[in-house]
Amino acid sequence: MLVKEVLKELQLHDHSIKLGEVEILEEITNAQRELIKIALLKSGLELMDDKRAMLIERIKNVIVEMIHYSDELPEKNFSKYLSDTLHYDYTYLSNLFSDTEGTTIEHFIINHKIEKVKELIIYDELNLTEIAWKLHYSSVAHLSNQFKKITGLTPSFFKALKYKKRSNLENL
Repeated sequence: MLVKEVLKELQLHDHSIKLGEVEILEEITNAQRELIKIALLKSGLELMDDKRAMLIERIKNVIVEMIHYSDELPEKNFSKYLSDTLHYDYTYLSNLFSDTEGTTIEHFIINHKIEKVKELIIYDELNLTEIAWKLHYSSVAHLSNQFKKITGLTPSFFKALKYKKRSNLENL
């Protein structure tokens, strides 16, 4: 909504607005680009011009959307899903991500899956077996081992905590 408002003020029209991406119908001038950049910065957002940085953001957005905002994870493996969705070879995406972010796509996905596990444990609507199945873990033991490796806690201990610490998605 914020981006839509910025574009409206500059009398620009969007074709589509998705998480982290905007397609504008008109060609924009450098002056308009600078005005967009300033308006977004005032609201805590950033205009990205660097193609590599934009691709990194698209990778992150696809992963976040896939894990946190989809009812079901894709049946195919994550590397194939990313490659098909972004229309790039996975090796290229993986190398670019690792070089830029200092971590692997796999580790980024694992961190987000564990954050989703925390969320599902807090909601207390699913048991660990259902959570493991929902997030495509091979077993509850695999989920528990990965959870402990990332958080230092077992899922059961986390569930028993009165104060359940979750991370902001932006900080993962």
